[in-house]
Amino acid sequence: MVNPLLAWIAFFAPLTACVLITLFFLRSKTLSSLVAIAGILISFACTVLLAAQIFQTHPATEFQQSFPWIQFDGLTIDFGVLINPLAIMMLLVVTGVGSAIFIYSRGYMAEDPGMPRFFAYLSLFAFSMIGIVLANNFIQLFMFWELVGLSSYLLIGFWYEKPSAADAGVKAFVVNRVADFGFLCGIIFLWSISDIGAGRSFLFTDLMGVVSRLDPHGLTAIALLIFCGVVGKSAQVPLHVWLPDAMEGPTPVSALIHAATMVAAGIYLLARTFFIFEPLTSALTVIAYTGAITAFLAATLAIVENDIKRILAYSTLSQLGLMVMALGLGGPLQGMYHLTTHAFFKALLFLGAGSVIYALHHEQNIWEMQGLLKQMPVTGWTFLIGTLALCGVFPLSGFWSKDEILALAAEKNSLLYGIATATSALTAFYMGRLFWTAFGGNGVKDHHGHAAHESPAVMTMPLIFLAILSVAGGFIGIPHFLSPQEKPAPLHIMVALISSGIAILGLTISYAMYHKRPARDPLEIMLGPIYPLLKNKYYFDVVYGWYVDRVQQNAAILLEWMEKTFIVRLGVHGVSNAARTGGDILRRLQTGLVQFYALVFVLGVICLFYIMVNNL
Repeated sequence: MVNPLLAWIAFFAPLTACVLITLFFLRSKTLSSLVAIAGILISFACTVLLAAQIFQTHPATEFQQSFPWIQFDGLTIDFGVLINPLAIMMLLVVTGVGSAIFIYSRGYMAEDPGMPRFFAYLSLFAFSMIGIVLANNFIQLFMFWELVGLSSYLLIGFWYEKPSAADAGVKAFVVNRVADFGFLCGIIFLWSISDIGAGRSFLFTDLMGVVSRLDPHGLTAIALLIFCGVVGKSAQVPLHVWLPDAMEGPTPVSALIHAATMVAAGIYLLARTFFIFEPLTSALTVIAYTGAITAFLAATLAIVENDIKRILAYSTLSQLGLMVMALGLGGPLQGMYHLTTHAFFKALLFLGAGSVIYALHHEQNIWEMQGLLKQMPVTGWTFLIGTLALCGVFPLSGFWSKDEILALAAEKNSLLYGIATATSALTAFYMGRLFWTAFGGNGVKDHHGHAAHESPAVMTMPLIFLAILSVAGGFIGIPHFLSPQEKPAPLHIMVALISSGIAILGLTISYAMYHKRPARDPLEIMLGPIYPLLKNKYYFDVVYGWYVDRVQQNAAILLEWMEKTFIVRLGVHGVSNAARTGGDILRRLQTGLVQFYALVFVLGVICLFYIMVNNL
């Protein structure tokens, strides 16, 4: 029997922590961090208990509880929770990985004066993300979708006194608002055409029963509009430009929001609403190719990046593209499987990068790092585990989940399989480039003259925890949890051999090129004219900047002139001036002289008499 109280406690514990920090603990680093950590740990504990209750039954239980939230004629919107294996798995990722990152943040942010504010924002984000996972209807989901956008804006721009961080926060917020407009239109469109039999509804469980009877052309438009939200939140081409700049926020933010949870919200949305997309071949094709293009494009950008966090950001973009491609190929199970394992090793990599940045006094250029494996053994070895998992090396977690996607692509679409395989090769190469450059060789001193040292235990213990998950994640039966009624798919031996060979080849080539730390990146010579194209990120930012500065700003100036001329002067002021003039004329007729009124009366009688005579 499922206890619904556990779901509500898991839901509101981080919000309670956020409120307590904001009202009472903004002056205490210790209490604010402990309250925030307690909030996320309570959510994690409740999620574990829920998971145990859900999976005790066969088949696994689906549970929903809600109450009326907004009511008026013809429309009722509920506020509730929907618990099923998909929600439980995502909730375990959010609260489990989130707990490790919260604890890590206590060490990473220890010297920052804004630490209490940081933990308040972090708790607000956790509450918002849990709200997306547990929402049982589109309106509730969209509300928390926007709260996640607000939270990410606050966290990316946390160091708002730094112009680049403030700009990155605004960029992420604006890009996601563009995408979310399409998402909202899709929700409204779906509600407007879903009045079949029992009336309209926003509940997922109600919509599941009516989508098969809706017009397929209208449903395709709805699916693509909903996918707009995914393109924004999960940073797919062409709205991927915000994610690399989001690395301006503190590193724990990168690990939590831009590796494990926020960007994964788009994948979860696709899986949660897959009943809409499943019968629509054309929509799924668009989704699959969008994901494949994003995966390959991001991987090509990562091979020339020198900032350790931005390399991982492009890697996140690439892996998200593979997940979206899996959903587009009709594989929500494969996409969510890779989402889960990816959360383990990508959070590990980001926190490992944060440990390096912390030790090197905020140095992020990999060419300014060397010998970190010897100087920071815990960080170095756990980072290596994360790297190998990301590359898909057997038997780490990334091998199992990525090969599920590759096997699906090999079965459904050979072109997409080729793109995904090339992406995997590039992944192994750029992660090898990062590792051999930063962690290989002999130790060096930082720009302050100090040798790098291992981070404190509060930061290294989460690394060890995530490294264990990165190793064991492929063996804990995640696909069975997500879909208990399905039997595990057999390993596709040929795909596994090819992907393993490619991973080893990419790591070997990167070792040959970078283990001796050349004075100049060999890719500058090897890629020739392609190198500047990649360094300039295919000029997406340049084109968008031109559009904003030239087209949008000039359009805004023109519209402002039209507003002042036609609406304000001729419209608002014109009507008011006409009324004022008419009033002045009528006022002058009110002289107060009896003789004048008598004259007007006589003239009126004469006019009436004249009209009557002419009409006879």
